[in-house]
Amino acid sequence: MLQRLHDLMRLRTSPIVFFGSAAIVIGFVILTLIMPTGMGEFFGAGSGWIYDHLGWFYISGVTIFLIFLVYKAAGRFGRIKLGNDGDEPEHSDLAWFGMLFAAGIGTILMFWAVAEPAYHFAEPPRGAQEGIEPRSIEAANEAMGFTLYHFGLHTWTIFALPGLAFAYFIYKRNLPPRVSSIFQPMLGDKIHGPAGKAIDIFAVVGTIFGVAVSIGLGTLQIQAGLARLLGISDAAWNFILIIAVVTLIATISAVLGVDKGIKRLSNFNIWTAILLLIFILATGPTVFMLRGVVEFAGTYATMLPELALWNDTLSNTGWQDSWTIFYWAWTVAWAPFVGIFIARISRGRSVRQFVAGVLGLPTLFTIIWFGIWGTGLFDIELNGDGGVVDTVLDEGVEGALFAFLAEFPLATLTSSIAIMLVGIFFITSMDSCSLVLDDMCNGYEGKAPLHQRAFWTISIGLIAAVLLTATGEGGLEALQNVALVLGLPFFILGYFMMYNLSRAMREDAGEVGFLRTRRWLRTLPPEEYERRMEEPDGSLSEAVVAPDYHEGTQPENAPDVDHAEQPPIVEEYRVRTGDVPTVDPTQPEGSYNNR
Repeated sequence: MLQRLHDLMRLRTSPIVFFGSAAIVIGFVILTLIMPTGMGEFFGAGSGWIYDHLGWFYISGVTIFLIFLVYKAAGRFGRIKLGNDGDEPEHSDLAWFGMLFAAGIGTILMFWAVAEPAYHFAEPPRGAQEGIEPRSIEAANEAMGFTLYHFGLHTWTIFALPGLAFAYFIYKRNLPPRVSSIFQPMLGDKIHGPAGKAIDIFAVVGTIFGVAVSIGLGTLQIQAGLARLLGISDAAWNFILIIAVVTLIATISAVLGVDKGIKRLSNFNIWTAILLLIFILATGPTVFMLRGVVEFAGTYATMLPELALWNDTLSNTGWQDSWTIFYWAWTVAWAPFVGIFIARISRGRSVRQFVAGVLGLPTLFTIIWFGIWGTGLFDIELNGDGGVVDTVLDEGVEGALFAFLAEFPLATLTSSIAIMLVGIFFITSMDSCSLVLDDMCNGYEGKAPLHQRAFWTISIGLIAAVLLTATGEGGLEALQNVALVLGLPFFILGYFMMYNLSRAMREDAGEVGFLRTRRWLRTLPPEEYERRMEEPDGSLSEAVVAPDYHEGTQPENAPDVDHAEQPPIVEEYRVRTGDVPTVDPTQPEGSYNNR
């Protein structure tokens, strides 16, 4: 039946994965429209239970993922090429960075650039337990330390882990671009069976909802900017109109593909964002901001070891529930999409290059980005007339960026550019996600019917609109609750990713029980060797006077080392006893034989 419907609609995909995912999405929309309050309460209850019982799991999990990635990149598997051994990267470093940034957290950096430092500056996360006064210098350091923790290495770890796993299984083992492919070491050819299909349906649905949360946040910010510029109200139909316009543009971009659509938009947006950042730096307290970037980089490095495992255990203020835990759960919910997209643009890079690039470059940019915006905010609050923080607390976080820009020259122009940036980051997230979702359902990278690809952008926009306008509660709260509930299963999947990736690397690169090195004989001083010749000492069979090694133990491709010429006493002993040192090079050190 599904195959007949598939053929009737002229699709080219997996009927079970496509229609299974579509049914869940449509079912959610219908249920939410029929009983909005009930759906809101359901996700609210689920998020409450997670906050109470599993916050520690989220906090520790991301740090474990980070350690795993660094370990793999630094070890011998770091040299593995994600693709054929002779492949070179398909995209330049700059284009690669622009695409992974725009598809990753471009929208979110715009949303929280001012909002999070402002909020934590007014209400320090550990203010009560550390005695930090709100709106003080100590509060500013606390605010930046937590902000960079939330958007630095840990956020990109959540993207890098699935990205590395996908890149390995898609390009090294030539498996389909699906989440189920990561389970191949465990499932074998069952990745094409019911278990694999269930994993893929779950991944597709979770990704749609995770990206929809990001789109919802972007919509809130666009509306806040338009309200300041044009007086647009926060009526539900305005949110729907914003989402509809952006969804239409994203659909066109997705149809054009990576090179014509996403790549051009990403490059344009990253350069525009950098120009906006330079404008803020040039028209603000430039030296003060540059000093702040350097200082807050140190603050982040100092606070990171503690924050990586900080659970607010003793104080139990509940602060982490609506901040760190929400961030990790929400980010991990749409990490499969970002992971596959990053894998798709990373063919030809080594594991070490991949991890260093995906973790290092965006984190460096994040430090500069938040350092400039955050320092500018603190200058206004500590050295100027203030008012931005009060606006954030009174009007909500979505308007923070525009309240900040109002303190700089050409506020109307820069606010318009900021709205455009949010919109384009919005578009690149949607169109790249639609391409990835299509690949996940198809099981291959290639051309697909345009209406099939358009379905995914429409689905994301529809879910975002429903979450914002029809859940029976505040739009931002609804987005947070859905993200938290959907993030839990994906967090569990992260541990399976680590296991399967490690197992595949060991199978493909060779299980190494010991690191093979050239093995050297024991060297004795001449007088000691001569003394032992007069005693019944079997150790002389493995001893020399001139340092030398066992022939046959040198590793493959090791440079040649000449054997030393032994003095007459050694040759005399070997002739007399017939003992010649030998070793089995396939065995660990210590497995020697005499002949």
